[in-house]
Amino acid sequence: MTADDPSNSNPELQNQEPLADTGPLRHLDDWEDDLKLRYPKPKSEKFFSQSGDPAPHNSLTQTTGEKACGVDQSKPRDSFRDYAAEARSSVKEFYRLNHTFQTYDFVVSKRTEYLKLDHRKMGIWEAMEFLNTLVDDSDPDTDLSQIEHLLQTAESIRKDGHPDWFVLTGLIHDLGKILCLMGEPQWAVVGDTFPVGCRYAEGIVYHEFFKENPDWNHPIYSKPLGIYDEKIGLDRIIMSWGHDEYLYHVVRDYLPLESLYMIRYHSFYAAHRENEYRYFFNEQDHQLFDWVCRFNEYDLYSKSDERPDVKQLQPYYQSLIEQYFPASIAW
Repeated sequence: MTADDPSNSNPELQNQEPLADTGPLRHLDDWEDDLKLRYPKPKSEKFFSQSGDPAPHNSLTQTTGEKACGVDQSKPRDSFRDYAAEARSSVKEFYRLNHTFQTYDFVVSKRTEYLKLDHRKMGIWEAMEFLNTLVDDSDPDTDLSQIEHLLQTAESIRKDGHPDWFVLTGLIHDLGKILCLMGEPQWAVVGDTFPVGCRYAEGIVYHEFFKENPDWNHPIYSKPLGIYDEKIGLDRIIMSWGHDEYLYHVVRDYLPLESLYMIRYHSFYAAHRENEYRYFFNEQDHQLFDWVCRFNEYDLYSKSDERPDVKQLQPYYQSLIEQYFPASIAW
């Protein structure tokens, strides 16, 4: 980040030394690059979920019948695992750490630590500038900044004529990654999310790494339902800890429910790409997960090497932010 970067207008942040995330991944974006390897963009849009009545999928024993967004259901599940042979060793190590340490007790401890939202007060654009201090020291000149990535997603959504709250969701959906700047390891910030307190579904990537998780043989947590009931609803499920869950709690009082689903579950690939955990869904989840599918297309496939003009776009997006958020919110 250069001193005259228009995305870094906050004087405090101009004087702050850039921080690099530490962990097995070279950069947090390596996880998202791996997602595109795992879930290549479909040649036809027909595989993305569209509005309409959801297919029935209500039973714990029923594992088919509802369409996963963006996935060709004519292909066997194993075909979506072929990417593993190509995945970098750093990505595999990241998932090993994530699956080993994302226990029920760990998640509860992080919720206690962060969900009081008493770490700092700042506005949305200020949070974007804060996230922008997370840089890749190994190759800082070739990767787009965090703000540029956020603007790419938002601009793709805006170009397609979606509602302003949808555009705003694209702009802010990754702001929870500031957890890295609060000292959290990569495996507690990014990665596929999943419920804790119940059995880890086989559709979760690198499922075999969960065998090292202390909850694997827990007398309750190892059961399919664990501490939950069928059709309990996702709002009563405790998800693994990361940027999705954190940001959801930060913005939950300001955005429409559709937007909150996009933010909270956009990394829940076991559900919206592999059709796992649908036995926990209630009617609201079935209806609103269509929005998660719609958002997922932009989240995965909107990034490019073309740099958005931050200075030119900033006034529009600051005005959009002001429609939904006060000048400062709790983080």
